[in-house]
Amino acid sequence: MAQYMGQPIFILKEGTQRTRGRDAQYNNIMAAKAVANAVKTTLGPKGMDKMLVDPLGDIVITNDGVTILKEMDIEHPAAKMVVEVAKTQDDEVGDGTTTAAVLAGELLEKAEDLLEQDVHPTIIASGYRLASKKAEEILNEFATPVSADDEEVLTKLAVTAMTGKGAESARDKLAKICVDAVRAVVEESNGKKDVDIDNIKVEKKVGGSIEDTTMVNGMIIDKERVHANMPKKVSNAKIALLSCAIELKDTEVDAEIQITSPDQLQQFLDQEEKMLKDMVQKIVDVGANVVFCQKGIDDMAQHFLSKAKVLAVRRVRKSDIEKLSRATGGKIITSLDDIKPEDLGEAELVEERKVGTEDMIFVTGCKNPKSVSILVRGGTEHVVDEVERALTDALRVVEAAVETEKLVAGGGAPEIELALRLREYANTLKGREQLAVQAFADSLEIIPRMLAENAGLDPIDKLVELRSAHEDGKVNAGLDVFTGEVVDMWEKGVIEPLKVKTQAISSAAETAVMVLRIDDVIAASKEKEGGEGGTPDIGGEGGTGDFE
Repeated sequence: MAQYMGQPIFILKEGTQRTRGRDAQYNNIMAAKAVANAVKTTLGPKGMDKMLVDPLGDIVITNDGVTILKEMDIEHPAAKMVVEVAKTQDDEVGDGTTTAAVLAGELLEKAEDLLEQDVHPTIIASGYRLASKKAEEILNEFATPVSADDEEVLTKLAVTAMTGKGAESARDKLAKICVDAVRAVVEESNGKKDVDIDNIKVEKKVGGSIEDTTMVNGMIIDKERVHANMPKKVSNAKIALLSCAIELKDTEVDAEIQITSPDQLQQFLDQEEKMLKDMVQKIVDVGANVVFCQKGIDDMAQHFLSKAKVLAVRRVRKSDIEKLSRATGGKIITSLDDIKPEDLGEAELVEERKVGTEDMIFVTGCKNPKSVSILVRGGTEHVVDEVERALTDALRVVEAAVETEKLVAGGGAPEIELALRLREYANTLKGREQLAVQAFADSLEIIPRMLAENAGLDPIDKLVELRSAHEDGKVNAGLDVFTGEVVDMWEKGVIEPLKVKTQAISSAAETAVMVLRIDDVIAASKEKEGGEGGTPDIGGEGGTGDFE
């Protein structure tokens, strides 16, 4: 609202809520801290799980940070920004989502103390940016280079990523599966290794135990044959991958056919049958004995395919067709008129097998097994889901290590070393940015502090021990949460990719800076029933004026 000659001028719609200055900053910080606190207790191998129940009563049990934050129904805009930190971390490296969210919350908490000391938000933001940039430099200095061919180190990485999650009971077997799967799909270009995690298909089936989880050098399709008379097993398979239907098409324009006698009706039906038979014949003539179709297969066509001893599967997902194309070397055919023998993919064996109570198609012995599948088993649906999340984290972590070839120790070691080095760096700065860099260093210690707290250890004692070890030059000294001792985490085999740490620190810092720079929140009024939404109307008929 503005004043003009004593007359109030409304420039925002009725019902619009507005918070300004310190109130806006503190509200945003409080909301972000609340989100970070929600996932704090899940951090580390001894972290607790959360049970999330949606409005329909479906349950998710997990300690995966990003899954928890995605499932929570969050409304506050600043809180949503912390959720975005976890999502970005998940998209980029797959692991460290809880670390990123907790760190963002802690950075804002330390910033709150500085705001109370009348340090301007812009100065805090500037200091945080300096600290984030310096932290990345320091991490790169003490990161250890590793070969992407070092299977032992990659396995330790995968084990670290899965420790504390639902798959921990079979983590050694699952870690080996993850490493084998990633190494199977690695490609080299210009001397650099590249991994596309989408080429690893994770298929879930309830039943058996976690130990029954297996990897297949090929594809698993969660479908079954379309006709019972088709062969269950095809050796030396020639595979046709169709993105078109084996059905009669409807006409593009509305048409009406008048049939005046039974003979004409029979001719019409015979012609339909002939057209379907011709479609199947085209497939058989090029030598295909297996068909994966993205769309439907007519009942009559199924009959002709089964007579020709062709194993056919319909309604296969587009992503699966693309993976099959990559694995078998076959081309995706959009029209049966264009099908040629060289378009077919090859595999040693295509077989329908029973997994639990359902049938699945296994394509093995592929021409180019650059697509592999992992079949996840577990006693209940919740167990299978949590194993899948753990496997995905481990796969992404191994992918990051193969691509960057740089690792750091785990167990809070990098955070303590960074805090120590950033405090030294802060002393070289002049002006109030020094306070912000020191606050950044203090914030990093939330990670080892929470590791200790979640393991039932005294966080202050353990922080003092860790600081002392790092001041003595022990860069890899971290907290072993199982024994409560401060040990060399690299020797212990607790390691993480450098990319997990750099991404978590940079995205947490960026989010904290963005939240701090907000000093005005204008929230539109709720949409009224039968009326238009309450979008803030800035300006308008009442003229212009300063906000009030």
